Amino acid sequence: MKKMLFLLATMLFSIAASAEDGHDLWLRYNEVNKAQVTANKQSPTIDIAKNEMKRYWQGAKVQLVVSENGPKDGAFSIKGNMNSVTIEAGTDIGVLYGAYDLLRTQGIGQKKQDLSKFSAPAFGIRLLNHWDNLDGSIERGYAGNSIFWNAKASTQIITEYARANASLGINGTVLNNVNASPKMLTAEYIDSVKIYADLLRPYGIKVYLSINFASPMALGATKTADPLDKDVVAWWKAKAKEIYALIPDFGGFLVKANSEGQPGPGDYKRSHADGANMLADALQPYGGIVMWRCFVYGANHKGEDRVKQAVSEFKPLDGKFRPNVILQTKNGPLDFQPREPYSPIFDQIEETPNMVELQITQEYTGQSLHLVYLATMWKEFFSFVSPESLVGIAGVANIGNDRNWCGHHFSQANWYAFGRLAWNPQLSAEEIAEEWLCQTFSQNNQFVKEMTNVMMESREACVDYMMPLGLHHIFKFDHHYGPEPDGFKAQYPIEWCPVYYHKADAEGVGFDRSSKGTNAVAQYREPYCSLYDNLSTCPEEYLLWFHHVPWTYKMKSGRTLWQELNMHYNRGVEKVKEHRATWNMLWMHVDKQRYEEVSERLNHQVYNAQEWRDVCLKYFATFSGQQIEP
Repeated sequence: MKKMLFLLATMLFSIAASAEDGHDLWLRYNEVNKAQVTANKQSPTIDIAKNEMKRYWQGAKVQLVVSENGPKDGAFSIKGNMNSVTIEAGTDIGVLYGAYDLLRTQGIGQKKQDLSKFSAPAFGIRLLNHWDNLDGSIERGYAGNSIFWNAKASTQIITEYARANASLGINGTVLNNVNASPKMLTAEYIDSVKIYADLLRPYGIKVYLSINFASPMALGATKTADPLDKDVVAWWKAKAKEIYALIPDFGGFLVKANSEGQPGPGDYKRSHADGANMLADALQPYGGIVMWRCFVYGANHKGEDRVKQAVSEFKPLDGKFRPNVILQTKNGPLDFQPREPYSPIFDQIEETPNMVELQITQEYTGQSLHLVYLATMWKEFFSFVSPESLVGIAGVANIGNDRNWCGHHFSQANWYAFGRLAWNPQLSAEEIAEEWLCQTFSQNNQFVKEMTNVMMESREACVDYMMPLGLHHIFKFDHHYGPEPDGFKAQYPIEWCPVYYHKADAEGVGFDRSSKGTNAVAQYREPYCSLYDNLSTCPEEYLLWFHHVPWTYKMKSGRTLWQELNMHYNRGVEKVKEHRATWNMLWMHVDKQRYEEVSERLNHQVYNAQEWRDVCLKYFATFSGQQIEP
């Protein structure tokens, strides 16, 4: 009997799916070639929409209509049912977005008689930031090398990439690292950018470039990079003209300046506005934009709390930027931590357009070895910062040339979730997880229910086993993987060292940013300024971010702070073990290859969560003087 059960289980496992490497992402449609598709216009974009619907739509008739009166800016309307449906938009790309919306509805197994809807993107700018280097490597990349800058880049891969992004409504891509090489603006590389722009254009994707602010000087064309120097101004104008001659719809520049050693206008005692405006003037005749990153800290603010420095730098410049300059700010004031309060720059900058930068690649959340679903983090941000206050959204991409694109199969969900929230930030994280699971793995109700729960719990589990209660930036020094709470290197600025952030001592732990400390709370609007300032009202998830708290402080649970830290670290480890057990239980709904690959990573995550707990509690116990609790 046992042998028969074993054989049955083996047969079910092999039937579940053939070998599957994850390359198809959430676009694993069954080809049916059933629908009759007509369109009132022909273009490369409309041809893609026609082909997608003809090959994969299970209904009968589809009409694609580009109308002068139709919705613009990528919006679309759908009317009809499975027998006959019409997608109408004022633009070709709106029609393509409508086609992908219908295929998504079909892919998640929704059985709707009336398919009618109207959909419009919340943000005009919805783009990926690739931190890809020209040598093919990727900074904070955990899924192989660049799909753009390596000898094996192919038309097919770029087209597949474009299709995946268009299915989510992503409409822009920055092709290179914000720590940019000046060579990016040489003719050799601009010619490559044109090739990519031509491939991406039919999918509604504009290309942008990160630029090195000192490019004209580094390339030997000028003696300086001073943004007020006439030769520098002339060089950038000529460079913009050169780019737009090849790529008429080029999107513009992304700039990291005067941060972490990157050159910028501050090198010449000029302001960020001086630098951004010089570039903006060069791009303005062609409709280009400058996205100027607010991630700045360092020498100009010696001794100032790092999380205050962006507001200190940019608040005095608010309103002094050209209209085509957008300030791009990370969701939190530090650096993509598993949990941060929202960045107060979104409270302080009122006259200059803002866009938010989210990190899809899991630099600080286990990289592509941990299952950590980030939509819950991003929804948390939007609970503080209204989408209506932003003109755009950028995501630091997690895409490489691994066959499954993202390293971890579940890291694909973060690419997907970013795109969905970039279109509609009102969607719930749970709804997006369900969509992705249905399209990527299985529509089985048990599988979707159980794994949605795993995904929804995963980020909080990560916070628990890494840095609960507001602890932050206690990762290993350079690669940011694994714990190093004792990290200190005298040859580096203190702001790069973990000990700067937790400030553990015999009395307690945490960074005092209250009005009695660095007063970082003053940068927040009310009620958050007062809420965070008061130890008794500060939300416990941010407690050690804003306060240095005694080890014996009584928490809301009745436990002491030390006991509460122990509880969170242990809870995080146990939760990851539960998630592994859930995945193991659902093997029959997943193909063999992806099942085994996810299992291997979950095993590693359990081991690493235990390492985080043990290292951190052992270290903090040397200050608390108390026993580690099981």
